[in-house]
Amino acid sequence: METRTALVTGAAQGLGQEFAVALAGRGYRVAGLDLVPQPETAGKILDYVELTADVTDETQVRRELERVIDRFGTLHVVVNNAGVYPAKPFEETSVEEWRRIMRVNLEAPFLVTRAALPYLKAAGWGRVVNIASAAVLTAPPTMVPYVASKMGLIGFTRALAAALAPNGITVNAIAPSMVRTATAERTVGAGGGFESVRERQAVPRTQEPSDLVSTLLYVVDEGSGFLTGQTLNVSGGSAFL
Repeated sequence: METRTALVTGAAQGLGQEFAVALAGRGYRVAGLDLVPQPETAGKILDYVELTADVTDETQVRRELERVIDRFGTLHVVVNNAGVYPAKPFEETSVEEWRRIMRVNLEAPFLVTRAALPYLKAAGWGRVVNIASAAVLTAPPTMVPYVASKMGLIGFTRALAAALAPNGITVNAIAPSMVRTATAERTVGAGGGFESVRERQAVPRTQEPSDLVSTLLYVVDEGSGFLTGQTLNVSGGSAFL
């Protein structure tokens, strides 16, 4: 079997870095795309392709994807992980803030996946994984734009799965709880945020990036070709489906 190639967005830190390292450990060639340089991630992965671009800029995304193909010749897996999650009362949310959240959390997966699709089709096999959120089930009242964007991402996942199944490409989503990352510790997790989420979980601890790795590897596995259009709720029992 040929060596697979994976692209992970938001790979500079947190979940994206954890995913990139895990895929490399499973034998994938990995490219990471982020708005900022990724020296820490690059230092953990042999033959890592570091891509710097704004995921909401179609021209930049296509340019960086061409670099992946120039280096590895093919692409099989896309992990749409980059996202923003500000918390603010709905009445205080500006139109600009709403649009930014929608651009990063919903439009960017569209742009990245659309740009990657010709390469996935050419490979004859593919996996698209969208990182959603269990917030679509718990509906925190201070995160209305975020919840709306992630619910849109789940709809995108389902419809795209139906569209791409004939090409041997699966599309699934993973919905974590609030994950302990550096960004979350500065924002939504600060001031008791982690504690509030943990109280609603059946598993009484804060979710770590490593808690999502086994689910990602399952979804992209060669043997998971019959799994598509699904959202896997990995949130410590904060909601039951």
